[in-house]
Amino acid sequence: MTDTRNSDIQIRLGTRNSPLAMAQAHETRARLCAAHGWAEDAVELVPVVASGDKVLDRPLSEIGGKALWTKELDLWLREGRIDVAVHSAKDVETDRPEDFTFAAALPRADRRDSLVGADSIAAIPQGATVGTSAPRRAAQLLNLRPDCEVVTFRGNVATRLGKLEAGEADVTFLAAAGLERLGQAEVGVPLDKTEWIPAAAQGVIALEAMTANDTAMRAVAAIDHAPTRAEFEAERALLARLGGTCHSPVAALCEHDGGALSMRAALFSPDGRERIEGTARFAAGEYHAVAALADDLLARATPGIAPHFRAIG
Repeated sequence: MTDTRNSDIQIRLGTRNSPLAMAQAHETRARLCAAHGWAEDAVELVPVVASGDKVLDRPLSEIGGKALWTKELDLWLREGRIDVAVHSAKDVETDRPEDFTFAAALPRADRRDSLVGADSIAAIPQGATVGTSAPRRAAQLLNLRPDCEVVTFRGNVATRLGKLEAGEADVTFLAAAGLERLGQAEVGVPLDKTEWIPAAAQGVIALEAMTANDTAMRAVAAIDHAPTRAEFEAERALLARLGGTCHSPVAALCEHDGGALSMRAALFSPDGRERIEGTARFAAGEYHAVAALADDLLARATPGIAPHFRAIG
């Protein structure tokens, strides 16, 4: 494919064409320019409308899963139309093409979920309708509040807030990091991590490139944030070992704790009635401890949980 880029452009960033994704791409561009002393126009932003943004009336798990957020960007990386894909890390499927590499993870923002429409889980009105399409959020909510009813809620932040205002649900959940990056942090109430466990890799912007693209890999490595990468890799290692899919209700949180990493994870049955939880503490890169945590969770999985994760043995 012929490269037709402007000679002043150093790198092309591919991104979903949503307000939040574009905000994340702008942050990435600012960090690259600061690290390399480039002018802003040295980094080109190349937006794409992802398949996941086109179908909003069904849960993602019913129409192709997380790959719907990445397949266009994957194609453009392979075709050489972009050098780097900018991802919301929690939306990237666990199994990635072997010729792709996460070249950097940017400093993690708030990893919590925010509740919109109530001040806390306990304050949600009895029998309320809760809008979400995330299996983790739905199952965790029903585990804590079985009186609530869950309805499918998909779309970008503005779409979901519009649905809430239109009365399609009483409350909903949004990532605190996303609201923060859009300058709308006041819209929701961040949930206490001791009560409500967020999604693996939530709050992380991950930058992916073709492994063979040495120029892009080196350029992006300059803005890699090692503490965030350690958490990001550990949480993704847990998901890989669990063998879950976009249907699997799993919550995971890895944080730096002194000189080590501390991880807490929970598996749920989709209806929220069954829940198992475990913790681990380990040094960065010690994925055998993460694998052991996953294996312990799987070994204790109840009949309502086990079918949604891989079987041991």
